[in-house]
Amino acid sequence: MTENTFPICKVDALVHFFRNEVLTGQEAKHFTKNDITPTPKPDSIQKLYMRILQLLYNIRPECHYMVPIAENVPVLQECVIPVMSVYLRMCQFLPICHVYDFQLNDLLNPKAKRTITIMSGIVNFLNFRKLRFEMTSEYQQSFRADMDRLQAYTKGVKEAEKKIEKLTTIPPEQQAEAKELAAALSELQSATAHQYQEVNAANEQVAEWKTAIAERSQKLNQRKVDVATLKDDIAKLKSQIVESPEELRNEMERMKENVKNIKLTKEQADERLVELQIKVQGINQSEAEILILYKLLQDLQAGMDKMNIQQEENQGIAALNEKMQKELKNLVSEEGQLKRALGMKNDKLSKQQIRRQKRKEAVEHDRQNCIGQYDQVHQKREEIVEQIREISRETQQIKEKIQGLRDVCSEATDKAQELYDRLLTTLDQFHKRFESHIVQGNEDIMKIKAHY
Repeated sequence: MTENTFPICKVDALVHFFRNEVLTGQEAKHFTKNDITPTPKPDSIQKLYMRILQLLYNIRPECHYMVPIAENVPVLQECVIPVMSVYLRMCQFLPICHVYDFQLNDLLNPKAKRTITIMSGIVNFLNFRKLRFEMTSEYQQSFRADMDRLQAYTKGVKEAEKKIEKLTTIPPEQQAEAKELAAALSELQSATAHQYQEVNAANEQVAEWKTAIAERSQKLNQRKVDVATLKDDIAKLKSQIVESPEELRNEMERMKENVKNIKLTKEQADERLVELQIKVQGINQSEAEILILYKLLQDLQAGMDKMNIQQEENQGIAALNEKMQKELKNLVSEEGQLKRALGMKNDKLSKQQIRRQKRKEAVEHDRQNCIGQYDQVHQKREEIVEQIREISRETQQIKEKIQGLRDVCSEATDKAQELYDRLLTTLDQFHKRFESHIVQGNEDIMKIKAHY
């Protein structure tokens, strides 16, 4: 008792503390400084200890007066039962307050100095208990707030995962449209292959016509050379031979007929040559236009591939999907128009040059529009990718915060577990001391019985 690990409080502070923190109602009003000094009152001290035990262990004062039914206690010993009960329980409790020499005489005949020291230890423990309760309540509140925050974060993470899954999945409507577009593209490729076959056949026919024209021009030149040689021979023969006028006339008529026939054949050959040249020019023009259309179809194919890639990457945005669907429908209608135009060109190549030029300009304009729309879609895709990156960064930060909160919660649970283990050990020690004090109390009761 001489070496205390807690401060000794003044009597006024003790009375104020017990009246405000332990006692209630009329007991708090009647508890004064005179109950402690100069001579402590045993009844007031015992009632105070009973209220302290009720506050700490929820042992009501009437419980100290109870005796098991099986026990046969004489009437004279009934007054000793509450005192012994309070003594035994205080012997268990006071070592927690670093008071190890509590005696029965401190209840029956208390001294002022010892009573003040015991009460100071009890006050020190109750203040420590109150502080720990506040800290524990703060920990519990923070733990509950962390758990609520963790639930909110997990809910946000689940929602973000659902959004990411929704953005990365392909809707069945777009899959059907993509299949339709692929089928239309395959039909267009087969139609272009058929057109290429027709163009190759036309090229072969033009080559045959060119060879025939070359052969006829060669024959015509040979005939011109023959006519020139014949004219020279006739001039020589005229100078050498004098023929009869009738033969000369007949010969001249035959020569005139031959010349007329040669002129007719030459004119026919020229006309045929002009017709063939016109046809060759028309075929060359149609071939050039078909090549231009094939390039446009290739560009359209590349644009469609890029648009499909954009659709796969930007599946979660409804407005963009609707725009792409409209564009794909427009492209499909344009492809149908091009197919019809290609079918009509096989029969009306000479009459549709102006229409082809206009259609070429329209297709070029549409291609420019498609390129502009593709640039807009690409910009929107970059914006969406940036938004997805921001969402991923936010989810990463949320995961880091959740991990930090989990670490804090684990530390708090470890501390709480340590406190719980410490309390269990102290409770075990209390139970052991309680049993020893019960044994000692029984011995003291036997001694008191022997004394009386």
